[in-house]
Amino acid sequence: MTWLYLDKPFDPDLIGTHYGFVYCIRDRQTGKKYLGKKTFRNTKTLPPLKGQKRKRKQVTESNWRDYFGSNETLKSLVEKHGSERFERTIIRLCKTASEAAYFEAKLQFENDVLLSDDYHNDYVMVRINRSHLKHLRK
Repeated sequence: MTWLYLDKPFDPDLIGTHYGFVYCIRDRQTGKKYLGKKTFRNTKTLPPLKGQKRKRKQVTESNWRDYFGSNETLKSLVEKHGSERFERTIIRLCKTASEAAYFEAKLQFENDVLLSDDYHNDYVMVRINRSHLKHLRK
């Protein structure tokens, strides 16, 4: 099951320096959706090597290719009915964590995900600093 981006299968070559993406997962049978964000990479802090003082960082690819959201109801539906029933669409590629958090929350509020039975979302959690979004300001 692949991700769609701009109505085509997502090309991983587009990742480049992007941090992650904002996405929508839609149940093709019921039309119910889930809006969220996902990172392309995980960063793990490792202890310093012998004789060194600085901690090291290990960057690995996240599970974005197989990801079906963090919502337990949605995950159980995918497990029960199979991934083919669901359409996964990347709505926006994001350069930073703050950008991903901002656009995820923006879409969630614009679509009233907590007030509508059309969405699986149970939470809207966001904490963003204005200074982290300078690159987006007009």
